[in-house]
Amino acid sequence: MSQITELSARGTAPAPARGRRPHRAWSVAAVTFLTIIGAAGFASLPGLLIDPLHAAFHWSRGTIGFAVSVNLALYGLTAPFAAALMDRFGIRRVVAAALTLIATGAGLTVFMSAAWQLVLLWGVLVGLGSGSMALAFAATVTSRWFVARRGLVTGILTAAGASGQLVFLPLLSWIVERYAWRPAAVTVALAALAVVPLVWLLLRDHPADVGLAPYGATEFVPKPPPQRGAARRALRALRSAAGTGPFWLLAGTFAICGATTNGLVKTHFVPAAHDHGMPMTAAASLLAVIGVFDVAGTIASGWFTDRFDTRRLLGVYYGLRGVSLMFLPLLLADSVHPPMVFFIVFYGLDWVATVPPTIALCREHYGEDGAIVFGWVLAAHQVGAALIAFLGGLARDVFGTYDPVWYASGALCAVAALMALVIRRPRAVA
Repeated sequence: MSQITELSARGTAPAPARGRRPHRAWSVAAVTFLTIIGAAGFASLPGLLIDPLHAAFHWSRGTIGFAVSVNLALYGLTAPFAAALMDRFGIRRVVAAALTLIATGAGLTVFMSAAWQLVLLWGVLVGLGSGSMALAFAATVTSRWFVARRGLVTGILTAAGASGQLVFLPLLSWIVERYAWRPAAVTVALAALAVVPLVWLLLRDHPADVGLAPYGATEFVPKPPPQRGAARRALRALRSAAGTGPFWLLAGTFAICGATTNGLVKTHFVPAAHDHGMPMTAAASLLAVIGVFDVAGTIASGWFTDRFDTRRLLGVYYGLRGVSLMFLPLLLADSVHPPMVFFIVFYGLDWVATVPPTIALCREHYGEDGAIVFGWVLAAHQVGAALIAFLGGLARDVFGTYDPVWYASGALCAVAALMALVIRRPRAVA
């Protein structure tokens, strides 16, 4: 222990052990990946519950969409404070507490009988818990543990959510159709709880905790002291970033990203397909297949982020997403057909490909505060998602169809593409 302390003070890395053992950063990344997968059930369930809750309690789709929108908004608004809390209390404590909160909120929904309870449990509790281990979790891990391969690792960890969707969506849709919605909510709660021991036993907060330099670093990096005043730091980072143009462009593009993914497709694709006569299990399986290609697309995006202009990448991603959404109303039918499969593949490759270049731009523009600033950009993502989750359900109640929302979202993606292309390059550090 004294040797590590002495080496930390000198800023040099301890001599590596002989052999070819992988760097500990990769095992931390693996644990993070599995943790995000285990917690992905909460993100997979809302779209499957709209029709069952409407049938069971006669709540309007707008009311159910409002509860989902509260969840999505709190998911985003909690993220920047979570990144600061991880600096104060450590990644393990924050993530373990967040998973417990998710499990509590999801588990207690089985006893609800009024719409306000859905808002409180699924909207507030699950929203706060999920926000505390949102993408800021992945951004914090990559910033602390990796110097090289940051874009690739960010892509892999971002894809973990899609991998979890692939695991949970078919299972949860089968449970909902066969046993109703309550056993599905219990499944989500148990999955979140099952990951807590994994986090506590295997995750480490910083490479210095095990006497290592970050992967790809040439020098040992001492563990910074706990940062007090997490809320003040998060607000200070927001105040500083809000005075710059790139922040508002990144927040605006990411708000549209959230609106056209979590808010629209993840929440409303299954009920929209069901409106056209497609069975829920078939629609949920299509949404899960999006997750398959999302994994490939996001990892590829991380690789591209290490090599190409991130602004142009975002412009291409948003433009292609907008085109695909414009065609979706023409493809929905009572069965799966080749053009729909093509949409699923195409859209899946683009689903969260925007995340690695967005994180990279936050890191390039805002340095050490990059993870916290990304948390605020993620807050905009979730506010956009929350707005469309509510408006999508309201549009379905008013117009009897989701078509106007698909077309409006496609147009918004075109706006996001233009916004991404006008983000200025980060200033070179002298």
